[in-house]
Amino acid sequence: MSSEDIQKRKKRGLFKFILLLVVFAIIAFVVISLLVWFITGSSLLTDLFSSRPSEITVDEFNFNVGRARMFTEIDRSIAAVGTLGLKVLDAEGRETLRDSFRMTQPAIVSSGGRGLAFDIGGSSVRKFDSTQIVSAIETEGAVVSASINQNGWFCIVTQESGASRGIVTVYNSSGAGVFRVSKGTGFVLKAELSHDNRSLAILNYTDTGSRVSFYHGIDTDKDEPDHLFDYTSSLIIDIAYLINGDVLVVATDALFLIERSGSGKMLYTYDDKRLGGYSHDRGFIVLHLYDYGIGYQGRLVTILTDGTVLGEKATGREIVSISATDNSFVILQNDGVLFFNEELEELPASNENISAAGANRVLAFNENVALATSDNSAVVVRANAD
Repeated sequence: MSSEDIQKRKKRGLFKFILLLVVFAIIAFVVISLLVWFITGSSLLTDLFSSRPSEITVDEFNFNVGRARMFTEIDRSIAAVGTLGLKVLDAEGRETLRDSFRMTQPAIVSSGGRGLAFDIGGSSVRKFDSTQIVSAIETEGAVVSASINQNGWFCIVTQESGASRGIVTVYNSSGAGVFRVSKGTGFVLKAELSHDNRSLAILNYTDTGSRVSFYHGIDTDKDEPDHLFDYTSSLIIDIAYLINGDVLVVATDALFLIERSGSGKMLYTYDDKRLGGYSHDRGFIVLHLYDYGIGYQGRLVTILTDGTVLGEKATGREIVSISATDNSFVILQNDGVLFFNEELEELPASNENISAAGANRVLAFNENVALATSDNSAVVVRANAD
């Protein structure tokens, strides 16, 4: 054997030795992480590879997206749309995404770290995450509403010319259209897609009241819904799919569920009150109800989607905006911001006088942080820990 062959064999042996060390290190790391998981309930692998939510460090976000601004949260970043387009800032106020396009009535929704920006009455729709535009769509008809589920699939409701009064188009996570429904009777207000991408619920108004139509198996071509739910006592103003496949319904006189079977389950009635506002997040709902004919007198009610009423609290001031997150919520009154837990225990804001100046909407991040916004400001509000 030549000296050259001996050197090659030594190199191969050294390479195998290093490779074995790497393999043993990986195995040891996995074993240790599993032991830690069994002992402490957390995983080193999860901690290493999962994204850690960053704390918001700034006191104000600066957006130049035009008028009629609307806001949402995208993976601990703040997204804003206005008449001049879309912009995203991270938790430290740094710009991570900008897309300039004209809108007349901008709107924005988000779920699962992705958002939809759309122009009500216009044709522009943008699906995005915190750093990029995933898909840009120009609709044929005027956009009425849009929604997005946790998997990034989304629906657009349009009003198009001709005999049809409403078109609902379902798009997959890549922005390709996969299902289309034409509703020839009644005005279509909203469409929601289940979080497993298999069922579609469409809310429309008919001559007799509100109707929710359900289509199961949206990858098939079908003209007729699988079942209908009619509500004639008042108007349904919002629907939202829950993780278990039930649909949460907010009506002007009641809060209820439409179960997967198509039957209704009442959660809470308020036919003796006027609905002032509401917000829901992950099975937690907060209602703001006004007493008829008594100024701003009313009450706040917190409810779970199993029908459990967590708390009720009388109110006597105007509530401008309300936003829920997990099992807490924040309200914007005409004189400041207040934080509440699920049992309606109150925690004032630490800088409420500054944040309330000119604000017309509030967006909750967690039980201690919110954003008070207007066309001229987007101020971070923190709960008073004292």
